[in-house]
Amino acid sequence: MAEERGSWETFGERLVYDNKWVKVGLTDVRAPNGARWDYHVVHLARIAIALIVNDRDEALMLWRYRFATEQWGYELLGGMVDDGEDAAITAAREAAEESGWEPVGEPEHLISFEPLPGQVTAPIDVYLWREARHVGDPTDTEEVGRIEWVPLSRVTELAQRQQLLGSGTLVSLLYYMAERRG
Repeated sequence: MAEERGSWETFGERLVYDNKWVKVGLTDVRAPNGARWDYHVVHLARIAIALIVNDRDEALMLWRYRFATEQWGYELLGGMVDDGEDAAITAAREAAEESGWEPVGEPEHLISFEPLPGQVTAPIDVYLWREARHVGDPTDTEEVGRIEWVPLSRVTELAQRQQLLGSGTLVSLLYYMAERRG
């Protein structure tokens, strides 16, 4: 592929912090203006999200608290993709663990995206199910909150009130609604 105007050149990366959830690297880069330096890059694990929409036009979400942003709000269900695990399987497993609702049937891949491409790699894959069955109480005791079927008609209001937490939730819901309108 021909080089695009404005592309950056990379010469390698040195990890300065590394664990299961986050890696921080110094990447040797050259900017389009010719300047070269070590650029901090944060690498987050791949995340899989389950968007489960029922026949009443409601999405299954978790109302919870996020300490990093000191915020209460709604999130779609999902979590970190384990090494070698298919992202759709992760999304289904996390949905059941966090909510007690198990997605039914084959998922539809809705969208994949990178929310902060300037300094962070954080791949997010979103899968859509249109049915789920209640299998019991949530088993993930870290992801506690209130499980709700939230009407999609409330998405815009919740977004304006900053009660949709994270780009995974916001992008997924807005993309689904926009695509549905066609």
